[in-house]
Formats: sequence, C-alpha cells, structure tokens
Amino acid sequence: MTEATAIDFYWRPGCGFCMALERQFHKHGIKISKHNIWEDAANANHVRNATGGSETVPTVTIGERSMVNPRIGDVVELLQDTAPHLLPEGYQAPAGNTGSRLVKRLRN
Repeated sequence: MTEATAIDFYWRPGCGFCMALERQFHKHGIKISKHNIWEDAANANHVRNATGGSETVPTVTIGERSMVNPRIGDVVELLQDTAPHLLPEGYQAPAGNTGSRLVKRLRN
C-alpha cells in the first residue's frame, strides 16, 4: 500500500452534506483535494467504484480507502491510523468525536 499524499474529497454542487463536511475540514485545519463529480467523469467513476455503483457524496478517499458520507471523527480516526502526516502538526482530536463506519478498500 502506498502512503496517502492527500485527502481526496468527492463532492457535487448543491450537496448540503458536502458543504457541512467541508466546513468541518476547514474548522479542524485539515487540507483536502476537492473533486467535483459533475465536472469530470473520472471523479464520478471513482465514487461509483467506492460506493458499489451509486454517486453518493461526500465520499472521502485516503490512500486506498474510501468512506461515504463520513463524520469528521471517522475521517480523523482513519487519518490517525493510516495517514497521520495529513493531520495538522500537533493535532488533537476532540474528545467523544469518534465512531466506526465501514471503510472500503478500493478495487484497483
């Protein structure tokens, strides 16, 4: 498995869930690389691959793992376990902000 170099954030215009999660990333100082699924067919295809066929957003991919409509605590937990270098230096996760969600390994 290769080391993740960015948090890939797949979204579409008008998605309230996308906007809310993006605000959380900014609040926590976590940088993202945004990918609009309506502007690029490859982005939409990536999301369909990660979700089993739907275009559900937000979808977050870190390395070979994707999460569909995750809470910020879920993303932070995955980052701490697999890509802590993508968290701001000295980052401390808020207490009680963790949870488990299905994390799917992408098919290559």
